[in-house]
Amino acid sequence: MIYKSFLVEENINNLKNKVILFYGENLGLKNEFKKLLKHKNRGNEIISFTQEQIVKNSNTFLTEVSNISLFDKKKIFFIYDASDKILEILKNVIKDFDDQEIYLFSNSLDKRSKLRNFFEKEKLCGIVPCYIDNETALKKVIMRRLNGFEGLTALNINLILQHVGFDRTKLNNELDKILVCFDEKKIITEKLSELLDPISNDDYNLLRDNALAGNKNKTNDLLSETYFETDKNIFYLNIINQRLFRIWEINNTEKGKNLDEKMNNLKPPIFWKDKNNFINQTKIWNNKKIKTILEETYNIEKKLKSNSIINKNILVKKLILDICECANS
Repeated sequence: MIYKSFLVEENINNLKNKVILFYGENLGLKNEFKKLLKHKNRGNEIISFTQEQIVKNSNTFLTEVSNISLFDKKKIFFIYDASDKILEILKNVIKDFDDQEIYLFSNSLDKRSKLRNFFEKEKLCGIVPCYIDNETALKKVIMRRLNGFEGLTALNINLILQHVGFDRTKLNNELDKILVCFDEKKIITEKLSELLDPISNDDYNLLRDNALAGNKNKTNDLLSETYFETDKNIFYLNIINQRLFRIWEINNTEKGKNLDEKMNNLKPPIFWKDKNNFINQTKIWNNKKIKTILEETYNIEKKLKSNSIINKNILVKKLILDICECANS
């Protein structure tokens, strides 16, 4: 059975199967599910394995699953870093499954994955895709965790999002700080701005903005200075796409309105520190240029997800140079 992640997030009890696989690049969401499952099973015996431990010594795992708990408690198994290597062992376990529960956590699994296909089709199992969050999903996290707070305005929500990008783990860390610092449940924008850490991807945002502005020399300098985390390449593409979509939105707003009016109608609004960069970018990027780069980012994303051998950082760096070139065309 395939579960929608947002339904599981709303209520962990929506999971009805006893063997569940969580997979995808959204580490923050998977960590939330781990916490929810551990809280739900706090009265049971929780046992953790990595796939490597099970593959090296499957008898230990099989014995743990088949034996009754010494503490007369239900056994709950967490298996980390799962891949196709563990599938045959799991099939043997599921044959004689009793009252235990098994939760597996994997990184990205493509459509060819035997493990993913098995969990999607096997009636006894469930699978929860954990894809990268969009802006709407992260807004819901903020609204849920800061429910009942005064001052939870669109401006303050946008301020939080601007500082965390699409990183749910970082978002939850920032929300933890907000819950502590605003103990009277009243958010003040100035204090919030001071509290939030500078975004960990400031270097990348600076690189993106210089490329979109067509600043060749500065872009080349920043490319050599900026550290690219391989597991964040999809996130970097999203940052570019998000900016281009916002410019596209401005370009396609009804004629007759000036730029300030168009920007004021954007929801969420452009972060005030970013306004000048955004204005300059709207003057450079027409729809034809935007479409060219969006097609390139789409093709790069497909390559990033389907080919584990290629040098992923090189693809993203080439995209940055192509953006700079396109800005000057």
